[in-house]
Amino acid sequence: MRTEFPEFRLGSVLATSFTATLTERRGDAVERIPTPHRLADWLAVNGLTVDSCTTVQLDLARELREAVHAAATAAATQDALPADAVQVINDRSTQGRAAAVLTPEGERRWRLGSDSGVEDALGVIAADAISVIAGERDGRLALCASPTCRAAFFDTSRSRTRKWCDMNTCGNRQKKARFHANQRQGSGPAE
Repeated sequence: MRTEFPEFRLGSVLATSFTATLTERRGDAVERIPTPHRLADWLAVNGLTVDSCTTVQLDLARELREAVHAAATAAATQDALPADAVQVINDRSTQGRAAAVLTPEGERRWRLGSDSGVEDALGVIAADAISVIAGERDGRLALCASPTCRAAFFDTSRSRTRKWCDMNTCGNRQKKARFHANQRQGSGPAE
């Protein structure tokens, strides 16, 4: 993989990890799949290796990413799902040709068609988003507490009270800010 691009934020839930290919949505946005090749890299890291990727397919992927983010955000805030986002997710899901297969280790993997296309991989991501947004998994959708991030993530913590999409980035940044604010408050003259 190319190192001149920002690192991927990978999680255990495919759909919300995919939405994390655009981070800091309310700050200085960071696009983690700026080129078709970078989308192919992300798909490969997530077990969805494709033969190639075009600019048109990258646009389809970004459209799906934003639809999943919009629907997941609505689900997390218990608002009505946006009809246009639902339509995009459903379209990508039905257009993909992939099959779930069982590995000898007892894990589920996705097998794309013999002509591995981006559309097939997007179908897998859309199907995963449907599963998460429909509440078929043990956990809850939440939004990152960072005011610049606000990423949708799937909280599988025991208490279901996780605040940040990623403790190593947003959570750490918030804890540092709180620490520095406390330091400033306590930095009066010594007695």
